[in-house]
Amino acid sequence: MERKVVVACTVVGFLGVLSAALGFAAEATRVKVSDVQTSSPGECIYPRSPALVLGLISAVALMLAQSIINTVAGCICCKRHPVPSDTNWSVALISFIISWCTFIIAFLLLLTGAALNDQRGEENMYFGSFCYVVKPGVFSGGAVLSLASVALAIIYYVALSSSKSPPPTFPVQNQGIAMGQPVIPQQSSEPVFVHEDTYNRQQFP
Repeated sequence: MERKVVVACTVVGFLGVLSAALGFAAEATRVKVSDVQTSSPGECIYPRSPALVLGLISAVALMLAQSIINTVAGCICCKRHPVPSDTNWSVALISFIISWCTFIIAFLLLLTGAALNDQRGEENMYFGSFCYVVKPGVFSGGAVLSLASVALAIIYYVALSSSKSPPPTFPVQNQGIAMGQPVIPQQSSEPVFVHEDTYNRQQFP
């Protein structure tokens, strides 16, 4: 495996693990129902929580990982492989599609959880009787999907790098001209006897 592939996979893998770890940390520190208090009718008091910052950093790390792997590998949709039946090419295509799907879902979950967790101090109740908090599993779901997205992106890059094109074949053009060296008959050093009737006889007076 080339050094470029190893370095890119290492950096992207680190960012993926970082994104997942921050996502789980945001899940653990999110504002829960038991943390919300009510001071007066129609108002909710939210405590401070680092889940907002953790969720945002997790989403940024995931976005960086996806950007790096797609920059070094290139978009597979813009390439046309001469042998579509190649196994590595098929694995790369499937991993590329699933990686982008999981990336979009994970990115939206992390951003949504961070945005909805951005509540502190006194807030008005929703619909006059509800204090809204982020549902459990939003950050952790985004963390798991971010790991899956990065892992599939690495598989896509490795499979695409391992896919080899067949050697180019050059057409042989036949111009109808036979090229070769002239054949020179060997000269015999032995005397050649010719019958006397072979030549016309002529008598001289």
